Amino acid sequence: MNPRLRSLHTYPFEKLAKLMAGATAPAHLPAIALSIGEPQHEPPVLVLEALRQGVTRLGAYPATAGTPELRRSAARWLERRFSLRAGSVDPATMVLPVNGTREALFALVQAAVDTSQAPLVVTPNPFYQIYEGAALLAGATPYYLNASADNGFAPDLDGIPQAVLERTQVLFLCSPGNPTGTVLSRAYLAHALDLAERHDFIVAADECYAEIYPDEATPPPSLLEVAQETGRDRFQRCIVFHSLSKRSSVPGLRSGFVAGDPELLRQFLLYRTYQGGAMSPLVQLASCAAWDDDAHVRTNRRLYREKFARVIPLLSPVLDVRAPDGAFYLWVDVGGDDERFTRELFIRQNVTVLPGSYLGRATDQGNPGAGRVRLSLTASVEDCVTAATRIRDFISGR
Repeated sequence: MNPRLRSLHTYPFEKLAKLMAGATAPAHLPAIALSIGEPQHEPPVLVLEALRQGVTRLGAYPATAGTPELRRSAARWLERRFSLRAGSVDPATMVLPVNGTREALFALVQAAVDTSQAPLVVTPNPFYQIYEGAALLAGATPYYLNASADNGFAPDLDGIPQAVLERTQVLFLCSPGNPTGTVLSRAYLAHALDLAERHDFIVAADECYAEIYPDEATPPPSLLEVAQETGRDRFQRCIVFHSLSKRSSVPGLRSGFVAGDPELLRQFLLYRTYQGGAMSPLVQLASCAAWDDDAHVRTNRRLYREKFARVIPLLSPVLDVRAPDGAFYLWVDVGGDDERFTRELFIRQNVTVLPGSYLGRATDQGNPGAGRVRLSLTASVEDCVTAATRIRDFISGR
């Protein structure tokens, strides 16, 4: 077997299962899980109807590049959502369907890393663990950029040593961030592009939470938007990742796309042709319906806003909690051992959260996730309110 498999860290939810081993929750309290970012809202009817219609299309192998209709839907959505110039995203060369962002984030690094150059993959810390796993299995070394309260949860690009920049081949960004909820500014994204140009690396922007934000007037920007504003009309060195899992509450559909620099996508398509990453025809049909419609996404955002509006007042008397700039997480400082907090909360209140230390790595400055927990407000509004009430009661009674 590939010896690099031994370098992988235990996945956060495996750690959580071990932490909870032998723990018994109160039987009279229904279980509420705030631990996993799995949207539980009702899927849009238009997606379900498209899936029903698509069952007649299973008689042929799908193309890895996807259908022209799906690529066109994704391209037009990018232009519409991020105010890109009409026609500036070429569906044929700048968009590629993928089976969810998770597999695409992993696959990109396998295609992009040149192991003859002692490669580094720079990732925010804390982070989505796929970034790290992709780097390790590709033969690269992860370099962790701490995102903490001290820097507004935006990793300090100016703090990257020159020697690291010279070896960097991929810089991962996540905006809105998981788990912090931080939205990276246009100036920040422009600075990342300047560094990429100067040191010749790829900026891989995970934007799968870009449609979940509190203010309709100020949606999070995209790396592509900033690239175009700074004269990079072919999105040089940029690749962005988008998904229907969060946007449309269909995590089981496993549908997303990557977009950006056509030269990068040309080579990525070659890799994926051999990898076997073609999307099912009926999923492509349903995905077109989802990307073409924005009304269900506004409804989705309203539900998340209601959750934050009702949960934060319940928690603020006992925790220092702030509403995120985007995404559906609360990144909460519990003032001590995050594992102990998580286990005791489950034992006393049957609410499951995720220890923040599981999402970070220890650096010279410590693990920026230690002492925090991630609360995922993906359950129903009432379940989120009930969970917040139980968390408040748990802390008050400690």
